[in-house]
Amino acid sequence: MDKIDSPQGLYRPEFEHDSCGTGFITNINGHKEYRIVHDALTMLENMEHRGACGCDPLSGDGAGILIQLPHELLMDECSNLEISLPEPGEYGVGMIFFPKDSALKKACRTVIGKAVEKLGLQKLGYRKLIVDSSIIGETARSAEPDAEQLFVARPHNITNVDDFERKLYVLRRYITKTVAEQFPKAADHFYFTSFSAKTIIYKGQLTTYQLRKYFSDLSDPRIASGLALIHSRFSTNTFPSWKLAQPFRLIAHNGEINTLTGNLNWFYAGLKSLASSYFTSEEMEMLLPVIDNGQSDSACLDNIIEVLLHTGRSLPHVMMMLIPEAWDGNEQMDPVKKAFYEYHATLMEPWDGPAAISFTDGKLVGAVLDRNGLRPLRYAITSDGRVIAASEAGVLVIDESTILQKGRLQPGKMLLIDTEKGKIITDEEIKQQIASRQPYDRWLENYKIRLSELTEPRLAFATLTADSVFRYQQVFGYTREDIDTIIKPMAVDGKEPVGSMGTDVPLAILSDKPQHLSSYFKQFFAQVTNPPIDPIRE
Repeated sequence: MDKIDSPQGLYRPEFEHDSCGTGFITNINGHKEYRIVHDALTMLENMEHRGACGCDPLSGDGAGILIQLPHELLMDECSNLEISLPEPGEYGVGMIFFPKDSALKKACRTVIGKAVEKLGLQKLGYRKLIVDSSIIGETARSAEPDAEQLFVARPHNITNVDDFERKLYVLRRYITKTVAEQFPKAADHFYFTSFSAKTIIYKGQLTTYQLRKYFSDLSDPRIASGLALIHSRFSTNTFPSWKLAQPFRLIAHNGEINTLTGNLNWFYAGLKSLASSYFTSEEMEMLLPVIDNGQSDSACLDNIIEVLLHTGRSLPHVMMMLIPEAWDGNEQMDPVKKAFYEYHATLMEPWDGPAAISFTDGKLVGAVLDRNGLRPLRYAITSDGRVIAASEAGVLVIDESTILQKGRLQPGKMLLIDTEKGKIITDEEIKQQIASRQPYDRWLENYKIRLSELTEPRLAFATLTADSVFRYQQVFGYTREDIDTIIKPMAVDGKEPVGSMGTDVPLAILSDKPQHLSSYFKQFFAQVTNPPIDPIRE
Protein backbone atom coordinates (compact mmCIF):
# COMPACT_ATOMS: atom_id res chain seq x y z
CA MET A 1 0.00 0.00 0.00
CA ASP A 2 2.93 2.31 0.71
CA LYS A 3 6.17 2.51 -1.23
CA ILE A 4 7.89 3.72 1.96
CA ASP A 5 6.02 2.55 5.04
CA SER A 6 8.66 2.14 7.75
CA PRO A 7 11.72 4.03 9.06
CA GLN A 8 14.52 3.99 6.50
CA GLY A 9 17.78 5.94 6.88
CA LEU A 10 16.90 9.46 8.04
CA TYR A 11 13.23 9.04 7.09
CA ARG A 12 10.73 8.71 9.96
CA PRO A 13 7.00 8.42 9.13
CA GLU A 14 5.94 10.19 12.33
CA PHE A 15 7.32 13.47 10.95
CA GLU A 16 4.92 13.49 7.99
CA HIS A 17 2.97 16.70 7.31
CA ASP A 18 0.99 17.80 4.29
CA SER A 19 -0.63 20.92 2.85
CA CYS A 20 -3.79 20.44 0.88
CA GLY A 21 -7.24 21.52 -0.29
CA THR A 22 -10.33 20.64 1.72
CA GLY A 23 -14.02 21.43 1.91
CA PHE A 24 -17.57 20.17 2.22
CA ILE A 25 -21.01 20.51 0.67
CA THR A 26 -24.33 19.71 2.34
CA ASN A 27 -28.07 20.05 2.04
CA ILE A 28 -29.07 21.89 5.21
CA ASN A 29 -32.19 19.73 5.57
CA GLY A 30 -30.17 16.53 5.13
CA HIS A 31 -31.94 15.47 1.92
CA LYS A 32 -29.92 12.73 0.23
CA GLU A 33 -29.32 13.02 -3.50
CA TYR A 34 -26.77 12.16 -6.16
CA ARG A 35 -26.22 15.86 -6.89
CA ILE A 36 -24.37 16.32 -3.59
CA VAL A 37 -21.87 13.58 -4.49
CA HIS A 38 -21.51 14.84 -8.07
CA ASP A 39 -20.95 18.46 -7.01
CA ALA A 40 -18.52 17.44 -4.26
CA LEU A 41 -16.40 15.58 -6.81
CA THR A 42 -16.55 18.61 -9.10
CA MET A 43 -15.32 20.80 -6.23
CA LEU A 44 -12.51 18.32 -5.64
CA GLU A 45 -11.51 18.33 -9.31
CA ASN A 46 -11.43 22.12 -9.28
CA MET A 47 -8.89 21.95 -6.45
CA GLU A 48 -6.48 19.81 -8.47
CA HIS A 49 -3.89 22.58 -8.13
CA ARG A 50 -3.96 22.11 -4.34
CA GLY A 51 -2.94 18.48 -4.72
CA ALA A 52 0.22 17.13 -6.30
CA CYS A 53 1.79 14.30 -8.24
CA GLY A 54 5.34 13.05 -8.57
CA CYS A 55 7.46 12.45 -11.65
CA ASP A 56 4.71 10.04 -12.66
CA PRO A 57 1.86 12.47 -13.51
CA LEU A 58 -0.76 9.72 -13.18
CA SER A 59 0.13 8.97 -9.54
CA GLY A 60 -1.34 11.60 -7.25
CA ASP A 61 -0.49 12.44 -3.66
CA GLY A 62 -4.01 11.50 -2.65
CA ALA A 63 -7.67 12.39 -3.10
CA GLY A 64 -10.85 11.28 -1.38
CA ILE A 65 -14.48 11.84 -0.48
CA LEU A 66 -16.52 11.04 2.64
CA ILE A 67 -20.29 10.62 2.24
CA GLN A 68 -23.24 9.15 4.10
CA LEU A 69 -23.89 5.44 3.50
CA PRO A 70 -25.57 5.10 0.06
CA HIS A 71 -28.15 2.54 1.21
CA GLU A 72 -29.98 2.13 -2.11
CA LEU A 73 -26.77 1.43 -4.03
CA LEU A 74 -25.41 -0.94 -1.39
CA MET A 75 -28.70 -2.80 -1.05
CA ASP A 76 -28.95 -3.41 -4.81
CA GLU A 77 -25.32 -4.47 -5.16
CA CYS A 78 -25.46 -6.76 -2.12
CA SER A 79 -28.63 -8.46 -3.34
CA ASN A 80 -26.64 -9.55 -6.41
CA LEU A 81 -24.18 -11.19 -3.99
CA GLU A 82 -27.02 -12.82 -2.00
CA ILE A 83 -26.31 -10.54 0.96
CA SER A 84 -29.49 -9.23 2.58
CA LEU A 85 -28.94 -5.83 4.17
CA PRO A 86 -31.22 -4.65 7.01
CA GLU A 87 -32.57 -1.11 7.31
CA PRO A 88 -30.21 1.90 7.45
CA GLY A 89 -28.61 2.23 10.87
CA GLU A 90 -28.90 -1.51 11.50
CA TYR A 91 -25.70 -2.42 9.68
CA GLY A 92 -22.19 -1.05 9.39
CA VAL A 93 -19.84 -0.96 6.42
CA GLY A 94 -16.10 -1.34 6.69
CA MET A 95 -14.20 0.01 3.69
CA ILE A 96 -11.00 -2.03 3.67
CA PHE A 97 -7.69 -1.94 1.83
CA PHE A 98 -6.46 -5.56 1.71
CA PRO A 99 -2.97 -6.76 0.69
CA LYS A 100 -2.71 -8.05 -2.88
CA ASP A 101 -0.96 -11.19 -1.61
CA SER A 102 -3.64 -13.90 -1.38
CA ALA A 103 -2.13 -15.59 1.69
CA LEU A 104 -1.90 -12.32 3.63
CA LYS A 105 -5.40 -11.37 2.55
CA LYS A 106 -6.74 -14.70 3.79
CA ALA A 107 -4.95 -14.19 7.11
CA CYS A 108 -6.54 -10.74 7.50
CA ARG A 109 -10.00 -12.15 6.75
CA THR A 110 -9.48 -14.84 9.39
CA VAL A 111 -8.67 -12.18 11.98
CA ILE A 112 -11.75 -10.19 10.95
CA GLY A 113 -14.05 -13.21 11.27
CA LYS A 114 -12.81 -14.07 14.76
CA ALA A 115 -12.96 -10.44 15.92
CA VAL A 116 -16.54 -9.96 14.68
CA GLU A 117 -17.60 -13.09 16.56
CA LYS A 118 -15.69 -12.09 19.71
CA LEU A 119 -17.53 -8.77 19.90
CA GLY A 120 -20.95 -10.38 19.43
CA LEU A 121 -21.64 -9.00 15.95
CA GLN A 122 -22.76 -10.76 12.77
CA LYS A 123 -20.73 -10.73 9.57
CA LEU A 124 -23.04 -10.46 6.55
CA GLY A 125 -20.39 -10.72 3.84
CA TYR A 126 -17.91 -8.93 1.59
CA ARG A 127 -18.29 -6.92 -1.59
CA LYS A 128 -15.31 -6.36 -3.88
CA LEU A 129 -15.30 -2.87 -5.32
CA ILE A 130 -15.12 -2.33 -9.06
CA VAL A 131 -12.11 -0.11 -9.77
CA ASP A 132 -10.33 1.02 -12.93
CA SER A 133 -6.62 0.45 -12.33
CA SER A 134 -5.77 1.35 -15.92
CA ILE A 135 -6.11 5.09 -15.25
CA ILE A 136 -3.55 5.31 -12.43
CA GLY A 137 0.21 5.60 -12.80
CA GLU A 138 2.83 2.95 -12.23
CA THR A 139 3.84 4.36 -8.84
CA ALA A 140 0.28 4.22 -7.48
CA ARG A 141 -0.38 0.84 -9.13
CA SER A 142 2.71 -0.74 -7.57
CA ALA A 143 1.25 -0.03 -4.10
CA GLU A 144 -2.42 -0.50 -5.02
CA PRO A 145 -4.47 -2.51 -2.49
CA ASP A 146 -7.57 -4.65 -3.02
CA ALA A 147 -10.55 -2.50 -1.99
CA GLU A 148 -13.48 -4.36 -0.45
CA GLN A 149 -16.49 -3.61 1.72
CA LEU A 150 -17.32 -5.62 4.85
CA PHE A 151 -20.94 -5.66 6.05
CA VAL A 152 -21.73 -6.24 9.74
CA ALA A 153 -25.22 -6.38 11.28
CA ARG A 154 -26.20 -4.57 14.48
CA PRO A 155 -27.18 -7.04 17.22
CA HIS A 156 -30.54 -6.75 19.01
CA ASN A 157 -28.95 -5.85 22.35
CA ILE A 158 -27.57 -2.60 20.88
CA THR A 159 -30.54 -0.27 20.64
CA ASN A 160 -29.16 2.92 19.05
CA VAL A 161 -26.80 3.93 16.28
CA ASP A 162 -24.32 5.77 18.53
CA ASP A 163 -23.71 2.65 20.65
CA PHE A 164 -23.33 0.66 17.44
CA GLU A 165 -20.77 3.19 16.20
CA ARG A 166 -18.78 2.65 19.39
CA LYS A 167 -18.87 -1.10 18.89
CA LEU A 168 -17.66 -0.73 15.29
CA TYR A 169 -14.90 1.59 16.54
CA VAL A 170 -13.72 -1.06 19.01
CA LEU A 171 -13.95 -3.74 16.31
CA ARG A 172 -11.85 -1.74 13.85
CA ARG A 173 -9.19 -0.93 16.43
CA TYR A 174 -9.04 -4.54 17.63
CA ILE A 175 -8.76 -5.96 14.10
CA THR A 176 -6.02 -3.49 13.15
CA LYS A 177 -4.11 -4.24 16.35
CA THR A 178 -4.43 -8.03 15.96
CA VAL A 179 -3.31 -8.01 12.32
CA ALA A 180 -0.25 -5.93 13.28
CA GLU A 181 0.66 -8.33 16.10
CA GLN A 182 0.02 -11.64 14.33
CA PHE A 183 0.91 -10.79 10.73
CA PRO A 184 3.47 -7.94 10.63
CA LYS A 185 3.99 -8.38 6.88
CA ALA A 186 0.29 -7.71 6.30
CA ALA A 187 0.04 -4.75 8.66
CA ASP A 188 1.57 -2.21 6.27
CA HIS A 189 -0.86 -3.22 3.52
CA PHE A 190 -4.06 -3.59 5.56
CA TYR A 191 -6.17 -0.55 6.43
CA PHE A 192 -9.76 0.48 7.21
CA THR A 193 -10.54 3.75 5.44
CA SER A 194 -13.82 3.77 7.40
CA PHE A 195 -16.04 1.47 9.46
CA SER A 196 -19.38 3.05 10.29
CA ALA A 197 -23.16 2.76 10.15
CA LYS A 198 -23.35 6.41 9.06
CA THR A 199 -20.52 7.24 6.67
CA ILE A 200 -18.19 5.71 4.11
CA ILE A 201 -14.93 6.94 2.56
CA TYR A 202 -13.62 6.46 -0.98
CA LYS A 203 -9.99 7.54 -1.26
CA GLY A 204 -6.58 6.54 -2.57
CA GLN A 205 -3.23 7.56 -4.00
CA LEU A 206 -5.01 9.32 -6.84
CA THR A 207 -5.33 12.69 -8.49
CA THR A 208 -8.60 14.54 -8.00
CA TYR A 209 -9.76 13.74 -11.54
CA GLN A 210 -9.04 10.03 -11.11
CA LEU A 211 -11.19 9.51 -8.00
CA ARG A 212 -14.55 9.58 -9.79
CA LYS A 213 -13.31 7.24 -12.53
CA TYR A 214 -11.34 4.86 -10.31
CA PHE A 215 -14.27 3.90 -8.05
CA SER A 216 -17.24 2.98 -10.24
CA ASP A 217 -19.60 3.57 -7.29
CA LEU A 218 -18.95 7.31 -7.48
CA SER A 219 -20.37 7.56 -11.01
CA ASP A 220 -23.47 5.52 -10.19
CA PRO A 221 -26.64 7.69 -9.99
CA ARG A 222 -27.89 5.49 -7.13
CA ILE A 223 -25.17 6.85 -4.83
CA ALA A 224 -26.87 9.51 -2.72
CA SER A 225 -25.83 11.56 0.29
CA GLY A 226 -26.95 14.66 2.15
CA LEU A 227 -23.37 15.76 2.82
CA ALA A 228 -19.84 15.21 1.54
CA LEU A 229 -16.31 16.00 2.75
CA ILE A 230 -13.54 16.24 0.16
CA HIS A 231 -9.76 16.45 0.26
CA SER A 232 -6.91 16.90 -2.20
CA ARG A 233 -3.50 16.06 -0.73
CA PHE A 234 -0.23 17.91 -1.29
CA SER A 235 2.56 16.13 0.59
CA THR A 236 4.92 19.02 1.35
CA ASN A 237 7.59 16.90 3.03
CA THR A 238 6.03 13.43 2.95
CA PHE A 239 5.54 10.41 0.73
CA PRO A 240 2.30 9.64 -1.12
CA SER A 241 0.30 6.80 0.38
CA TRP A 242 -3.02 5.06 -0.21
CA LYS A 243 -3.91 5.03 3.48
CA LEU A 244 -2.75 8.59 4.25
CA ALA A 245 -5.01 10.07 1.59
CA GLN A 246 -7.88 11.98 3.19
CA PRO A 247 -10.59 12.39 4.42
CA PHE A 248 -10.04 10.33 7.54
CA ARG A 249 -12.99 8.95 9.52
CA LEU A 250 -14.12 12.31 10.91
CA ILE A 251 -12.01 15.08 9.37
CA ALA A 252 -10.39 16.47 6.26
CA HIS A 253 -7.45 18.65 7.28
CA ASN A 254 -5.41 21.26 5.45
CA GLY A 255 -2.36 22.37 7.41
CA GLU A 256 0.21 21.17 9.91
CA ILE A 257 0.05 20.28 13.60
CA ASN A 258 3.24 21.89 14.88
CA THR A 259 2.70 20.64 18.45
CA LEU A 260 2.33 16.99 17.40
CA THR A 261 5.35 15.48 19.19
CA GLY A 262 4.61 17.14 22.52
CA ASN A 263 0.90 16.33 22.32
CA LEU A 264 1.57 12.67 21.60
CA ASN A 265 4.09 12.42 24.45
CA TRP A 266 1.58 13.84 26.93
CA PHE A 267 -1.17 11.57 25.62
CA TYR A 268 0.98 8.45 25.90
CA ALA A 269 2.04 9.50 29.41
CA GLY A 270 -1.57 9.27 30.59
CA LEU A 271 -2.62 6.33 28.45
CA LYS A 272 -2.69 3.79 31.29
CA SER A 273 -5.29 5.86 33.14
CA LEU A 274 -7.60 6.01 30.11
CA ALA A 275 -11.09 4.88 31.13
CA SER A 276 -14.71 5.50 30.14
CA SER A 277 -18.12 4.32 31.26
CA TYR A 278 -18.96 3.78 27.58
CA PHE A 279 -16.44 0.93 27.29
CA THR A 280 -15.65 -2.15 29.36
CA SER A 281 -12.09 -2.66 30.59
CA GLU A 282 -11.66 -5.36 27.94
CA GLU A 283 -12.84 -2.98 25.21
CA MET A 284 -10.49 -0.26 26.46
CA GLU A 285 -7.62 -2.72 26.13
CA MET A 286 -8.71 -3.44 22.56
CA LEU A 287 -8.60 0.27 21.72
CA LEU A 288 -5.00 0.74 22.82
CA PRO A 289 -2.74 2.38 21.79
CA VAL A 290 -5.55 4.58 20.33
CA ILE A 291 -3.10 6.33 17.97
CA ASP A 292 -1.54 4.18 15.25
CA ASN A 293 2.22 4.36 14.73
CA GLY A 294 3.82 5.84 11.63
CA GLN A 295 0.96 8.15 10.67
CA SER A 296 0.76 11.73 9.49
CA ASP A 297 -0.15 14.54 11.89
CA SER A 298 -3.67 14.68 10.41
CA ALA A 299 -4.22 10.96 10.99
CA CYS A 300 -3.10 11.28 14.63
CA LEU A 301 -5.50 14.18 15.13
CA ASP A 302 -8.33 12.08 13.69
CA ASN A 303 -7.50 9.25 16.13
CA ILE A 304 -7.68 11.66 19.08
CA ILE A 305 -10.99 13.12 17.87
CA GLU A 306 -12.40 9.58 17.57
CA VAL A 307 -11.62 8.55 21.13
CA LEU A 308 -12.94 11.82 22.59
CA LEU A 309 -16.12 11.55 20.51
CA HIS A 310 -16.84 7.94 21.43
CA THR A 311 -16.30 8.61 25.14
CA GLY A 312 -19.38 10.82 25.29
CA ARG A 313 -18.62 14.25 23.83
CA SER A 314 -20.25 15.83 20.80
CA LEU A 315 -18.10 16.51 17.75
CA PRO A 316 -18.26 20.33 18.15
CA HIS A 317 -17.25 19.89 21.81
CA VAL A 318 -14.20 17.88 20.75
CA MET A 319 -13.21 20.42 18.12
CA MET A 320 -13.42 23.21 20.72
CA MET A 321 -11.12 21.20 23.00
CA LEU A 322 -8.49 20.50 20.36
CA ILE A 323 -8.63 23.66 18.22
CA PRO A 324 -9.40 26.39 20.79
CA GLU A 325 -9.73 30.09 20.21
CA ALA A 326 -7.07 32.47 21.51
CA TRP A 327 -8.65 32.65 24.97
CA ASP A 328 -5.77 33.13 27.39
CA GLY A 329 -5.44 36.82 28.15
CA ASN A 330 -8.55 37.71 26.13
CA GLU A 331 -10.39 40.02 28.55
CA GLN A 332 -13.29 40.52 26.11
CA MET A 333 -14.22 36.83 25.89
CA ASP A 334 -17.39 35.67 27.62
CA PRO A 335 -16.33 34.30 31.06
CA VAL A 336 -18.45 31.16 30.56
CA LYS A 337 -16.68 30.29 27.31
CA LYS A 338 -13.30 31.24 28.75
CA ALA A 339 -13.88 28.89 31.69
CA PHE A 340 -14.63 26.08 29.23
CA TYR A 341 -11.30 26.60 27.47
CA GLU A 342 -9.35 26.96 30.71
CA TYR A 343 -10.86 23.77 32.13
CA HIS A 344 -10.18 21.71 29.03
CA ALA A 345 -6.63 23.05 28.78
CA THR A 346 -5.91 20.96 31.88
CA LEU A 347 -7.21 17.83 30.10
CA MET A 348 -5.82 18.18 26.60
CA GLU A 349 -3.15 20.36 25.02
CA PRO A 350 -4.24 22.39 21.98
CA TRP A 351 -3.34 20.85 18.62
CA ASP A 352 -1.77 24.03 17.34
CA GLY A 353 -0.57 24.97 13.90
CA PRO A 354 -1.94 26.31 10.63
CA ALA A 355 -5.18 24.38 10.11
CA ALA A 356 -8.48 24.48 8.24
CA ILE A 357 -10.47 21.41 9.22
CA SER A 358 -13.73 20.14 7.75
CA PHE A 359 -15.48 17.60 9.97
CA THR A 360 -18.59 15.40 10.17
CA ASP A 361 -20.08 12.56 12.18
CA GLY A 362 -22.64 11.78 9.49
CA LYS A 363 -25.25 14.16 10.91
CA LEU A 364 -23.39 17.29 11.95
CA VAL A 365 -21.05 18.80 9.37
CA GLY A 366 -18.87 21.86 9.68
CA ALA A 367 -15.45 23.46 9.66
CA VAL A 368 -13.09 25.16 12.08
CA LEU A 369 -10.05 27.40 11.61
CA ASP A 370 -6.94 27.57 13.79
CA ARG A 371 -6.71 30.51 16.19
CA ASN A 372 -4.16 32.32 14.02
CA GLY A 373 -6.20 31.91 10.84
CA LEU A 374 -3.23 30.62 8.84
CA ARG A 375 -5.28 28.48 6.44
CA PRO A 376 -8.12 29.81 4.28
CA LEU A 377 -11.71 28.58 4.21
CA ARG A 378 -14.50 30.27 2.23
CA TYR A 379 -18.19 29.42 2.39
CA ALA A 380 -21.47 30.22 0.64
CA ILE A 381 -25.08 29.62 1.70
CA THR A 382 -27.57 29.32 -1.17
CA SER A 383 -31.33 29.85 -1.50
CA ASP A 384 -31.87 26.18 -2.42
CA GLY A 385 -30.72 25.17 1.06
CA ARG A 386 -27.09 24.23 0.52
CA VAL A 387 -23.84 25.20 2.21
CA ILE A 388 -20.63 25.01 0.18
CA ALA A 389 -17.28 25.48 1.93
CA ALA A 390 -13.75 25.02 0.59
CA SER A 391 -10.17 26.20 0.78
CA GLU A 392 -11.03 28.83 -1.81
CA ALA A 393 -14.04 30.42 -3.47
CA GLY A 394 -15.09 29.40 -6.97
CA VAL A 395 -14.65 25.63 -6.65
CA LEU A 396 -18.26 25.17 -7.77
CA VAL A 397 -20.13 27.30 -10.27
CA ILE A 398 -23.06 28.90 -8.43
CA ASP A 399 -25.59 31.40 -9.74
CA GLU A 400 -24.76 34.58 -7.81
CA SER A 401 -28.47 35.41 -7.52
CA THR A 402 -28.99 32.27 -5.39
CA ILE A 403 -26.32 33.15 -2.81
CA LEU A 404 -27.88 34.33 0.46
CA GLN A 405 -24.61 34.73 2.33
CA LYS A 406 -20.93 34.20 1.68
CA GLY A 407 -17.78 34.89 3.59
CA ARG A 408 -14.51 33.74 5.06
CA LEU A 409 -14.26 31.70 8.24
CA GLN A 410 -12.45 33.81 10.85
CA PRO A 411 -9.54 32.66 13.07
CA GLY A 412 -10.66 30.24 15.77
CA LYS A 413 -14.26 30.26 14.55
CA MET A 414 -16.55 27.37 13.69
CA LEU A 415 -19.23 26.86 11.03
CA LEU A 416 -21.74 24.10 11.86
CA ILE A 417 -24.77 22.59 10.13
CA ASP A 418 -27.15 20.16 11.87
CA THR A 419 -28.69 18.17 9.00
CA GLU A 420 -31.18 16.40 11.32
CA LYS A 421 -32.66 19.69 12.55
CA GLY A 422 -32.10 21.40 9.19
CA LYS A 423 -30.31 24.30 10.83
CA ILE A 424 -27.14 26.38 10.47
CA ILE A 425 -25.66 26.99 13.92
CA THR A 426 -23.46 30.05 14.35
CA ASP A 427 -20.11 29.99 16.11
CA GLU A 428 -21.46 32.03 19.01
CA GLU A 429 -24.55 29.84 19.46
CA ILE A 430 -22.84 26.45 19.40
CA LYS A 431 -19.99 27.51 21.69
CA GLN A 432 -22.37 29.13 24.16
CA GLN A 433 -24.46 25.95 24.27
CA ILE A 434 -21.46 23.69 24.87
CA ALA A 435 -19.73 25.99 27.37
CA SER A 436 -22.94 26.34 29.42
CA ARG A 437 -23.62 22.63 29.85
CA GLN A 438 -21.35 22.26 32.88
CA PRO A 439 -20.26 24.67 35.66
CA TYR A 440 -16.67 24.87 34.42
CA ASP A 441 -15.99 28.11 36.30
CA ARG A 442 -16.99 26.53 39.62
CA TRP A 443 -14.95 23.41 38.91
CA LEU A 444 -11.89 25.56 38.23
CA GLU A 445 -12.40 27.59 41.39
CA ASN A 446 -12.82 24.51 43.59
CA TYR A 447 -10.38 22.04 42.09
CA LYS A 448 -7.71 23.67 39.94
CA ILE A 449 -4.29 23.64 41.58
CA ARG A 450 -2.11 26.62 40.71
CA LEU A 451 1.64 26.59 41.22
CA SER A 452 1.53 30.08 42.71
CA GLU A 453 -0.67 28.77 45.53
CA LEU A 454 1.68 25.97 46.58
CA THR A 455 3.89 26.39 49.65
CA GLU A 456 7.44 27.14 48.63
CA PRO A 457 9.83 24.39 49.76
CA ARG A 458 12.80 25.14 51.97
CA LEU A 459 15.94 25.16 49.88
CA ALA A 460 19.33 24.14 51.17
CA PHE A 461 22.34 25.17 49.08
CA ALA A 462 25.75 23.56 49.41
CA THR A 463 28.55 26.04 50.05
CA LEU A 464 31.05 25.79 47.21
CA THR A 465 34.27 27.70 46.66
CA ALA A 466 34.87 29.47 43.37
CA ASP A 467 37.45 26.83 42.44
CA SER A 468 34.95 24.03 43.13
CA VAL A 469 32.28 25.70 41.00
CA PHE A 470 34.74 26.15 38.15
CA ARG A 471 35.84 22.52 38.40
CA TYR A 472 32.23 21.30 38.29
CA GLN A 473 31.55 23.53 35.28
CA GLN A 474 34.47 21.95 33.46
CA VAL A 475 33.39 18.41 34.37
CA PHE A 476 29.87 18.96 33.08
CA GLY A 477 30.95 20.69 29.88
CA TYR A 478 29.72 24.24 30.52
CA THR A 479 31.16 27.11 28.48
CA ARG A 480 31.25 30.86 29.11
CA GLU A 481 28.53 31.25 26.48
CA ASP A 482 26.30 28.74 28.32
CA ILE A 483 26.65 30.71 31.55
CA ASP A 484 26.09 34.15 30.01
CA THR A 485 23.28 33.33 27.57
CA ILE A 486 21.48 30.41 29.22
CA ILE A 487 22.15 30.16 32.96
CA LYS A 488 22.23 33.88 33.77
CA PRO A 489 18.79 34.83 32.32
CA MET A 490 17.17 31.96 34.23
CA ALA A 491 19.01 32.54 37.52
CA VAL A 492 18.92 36.35 37.62
CA ASP A 493 15.71 37.25 35.78
CA GLY A 494 13.72 34.01 36.08
CA LYS A 495 13.10 34.07 32.32
CA GLU A 496 13.51 31.53 29.58
CA PRO A 497 16.74 32.22 27.65
CA VAL A 498 16.25 33.50 24.12
CA GLY A 499 18.94 33.45 21.45
CA SER A 500 19.21 33.84 17.71
CA MET A 501 21.52 33.51 14.69
CA GLY A 502 21.49 29.72 14.80
CA THR A 503 24.39 27.60 16.05
CA ASP A 504 27.83 26.85 14.67
CA VAL A 505 28.62 24.16 17.24
CA PRO A 506 29.46 20.76 15.68
CA LEU A 507 26.95 17.99 16.35
CA ALA A 508 27.73 16.27 19.65
CA ILE A 509 27.16 12.82 18.18
CA LEU A 510 30.01 13.41 15.69
CA SER A 511 32.50 14.74 18.25
CA ASP A 512 35.50 12.73 19.48
CA LYS A 513 35.52 14.68 22.76
CA PRO A 514 33.23 14.16 25.76
CA GLN A 515 30.09 16.26 25.51
CA HIS A 516 27.52 17.47 28.02
CA LEU A 517 24.41 15.26 27.88
CA SER A 518 22.16 18.17 26.89
CA SER A 519 24.27 18.77 23.77
CA TYR A 520 22.80 15.61 22.25
CA PHE A 521 19.27 17.06 22.30
CA LYS A 522 17.88 19.75 20.03
CA GLN A 523 14.51 21.49 20.18
CA PHE A 524 12.05 21.15 17.30
CA PHE A 525 10.46 24.22 15.79
CA ALA A 526 7.73 24.80 13.21
CA GLN A 527 9.43 24.26 9.88
CA VAL A 528 6.43 24.87 7.63
CA THR A 529 4.05 27.80 8.03
CA ASN A 530 2.21 29.63 5.31
CA PRO A 531 2.27 32.59 5.46
CA PRO A 532 5.54 32.41 7.43
CA ILE A 533 5.52 33.55 11.02
CA ASP A 534 9.30 33.97 10.87
CA PRO A 535 10.21 34.35 7.17
CA ILE A 536 13.97 34.36 7.80
CA ARG A 537 14.37 31.47 10.23
CA GLU A 538 11.76 29.23 8.59
